[in-house]
Amino acid sequence: MSRQLADIALPPGPLFPGYFADPFVMNVDGTYYAYGTGLHSETGGRVFEVLSSPDLVNWNSHGGALEPLGAEPLDYWAPEVARQDQRFYLYYSVGHGDQGHHLRVATAAHPLGPFIDLGLNLTPDEPFAIDPHPFQAPDGSWWLFFARDDLSGERPGTVLAVAPLHDMTHLGEPQTIVRASGDWQRYQTGRAMYGGVYDWHTLEGPFVLWRNGQFHLLYSGGAWTNETYGVGHAVADHPLGPWTEPALRANVLRTAGPLIGPGHASVTTLDGQDILMFHAWDAQHTRRQLHAAHLRWEGERPCALAALVK
Repeated sequence: MSRQLADIALPPGPLFPGYFADPFVMNVDGTYYAYGTGLHSETGGRVFEVLSSPDLVNWNSHGGALEPLGAEPLDYWAPEVARQDQRFYLYYSVGHGDQGHHLRVATAAHPLGPFIDLGLNLTPDEPFAIDPHPFQAPDGSWWLFFARDDLSGERPGTVLAVAPLHDMTHLGEPQTIVRASGDWQRYQTGRAMYGGVYDWHTLEGPFVLWRNGQFHLLYSGGAWTNETYGVGHAVADHPLGPWTEPALRANVLRTAGPLIGPGHASVTTLDGQDILMFHAWDAQHTRRQLHAAHLRWEGERPCALAALVK
């Protein structure tokens, strides 16, 4: 029998002292593995720090997970890992700063790696693509959710898209599924991009759950650099949508109490309970760190905020 939420103690502060942004956590044969943005190729070693834990509370670092693409200094962002046929597939983006990011995939025989890039640009036609999230639907099909730039619509900026994922290494035709719907998702006013100036809105960090017969999409919006960042929610009956937002706000996570700019969440389970893993800024605003909270369901809507700011 699963313990009640109140019986599963999670620390109110960061779980790991180091810089660990964009956390993705998965359970492999009883051990939790966390992958995050932080280690880049300038260190000369592997990128994407990987942690392990037996309980989501006590974590050990194993260094980098991914062999870098080469000697050129690059920025590696937002790793997520999927397991299929006893292989592990690590999806990530790489670029220079916040420019020219494309999605790639690497494989390994063990969740600690080393992951070796397969030499594939999954998004060659996108000017900017980040935050890949592999998801297997109940019917067995695989999908890759991600964020990409789109200048159309009333709120141009970074939107959420999804594409069929074939043999874990090739994408079908991508389709935009969620666009910015409110001011809370504004990244920057008067941002110079692609030869123009825009009130830029950002949706990123998609993560999908299958709960109660529906697909639930958690995503981050706003500016990751400050207190506007938070996590919203959309729901659909199919990965391609249509996706609707029951609440047009950051109803899952937002800056409150000790949390500063919480976001880029993933979900795992502990004793049958959904646990939200995410990053937030430290008090000095110098590093984004790993946090955890119970993901509560209020009817069909997920919410972690109330438990964090009591």
